[in-house]
Amino acid sequence: MRKLFIGISIFGATLGLKAQYGTLNEILTRLEERKGINQHLENVNIDNKKFVFIKDAEDHTERDFIVITGNKVTYVEVFDDKATGESSSNVFTGDIVRKKNIVSLRADMLENKKVPIPVTKTLLLTKQDDILYLIDINTKDRWIDEASYSKK
Repeated sequence: MRKLFIGISIFGATLGLKAQYGTLNEILTRLEERKGINQHLENVNIDNKKFVFIKDAEDHTERDFIVITGNKVTYVEVFDDKATGESSSNVFTGDIVRKKNIVSLRADMLENKKVPIPVTKTLLLTKQDDILYLIDINTKDRWIDEASYSKK
């Protein structure tokens, strides 16, 4: 009798879990679509696009640019020192690989000289309100398309 009761309980629990899985899956799908993870942007052309990221710290301002041309990329870091007003920059070049909404960047040349540790970024292409973004998967930094940023 005890084995029968345990068997019925396990059978009932699995049916309940299967029904809950369907509801949970729908909720997760809606959340992913809202966040931009499940967007289908494979056909969006990012060739000849420039993406901008600006970070303001206490002592300096950092402006980073990603310029994509074909499967080549130029990554520019510009540092503005707030105390002296001087600017310095680093210009990296390399290549990108795009798989659906994921863009992998590897810049291994610093001003035409090979660097031992390349700059690598894995970015998620998203679109919200007709504005293209690249979101860094590791740091959650948002790179905005310059064309949509400059038209405001």
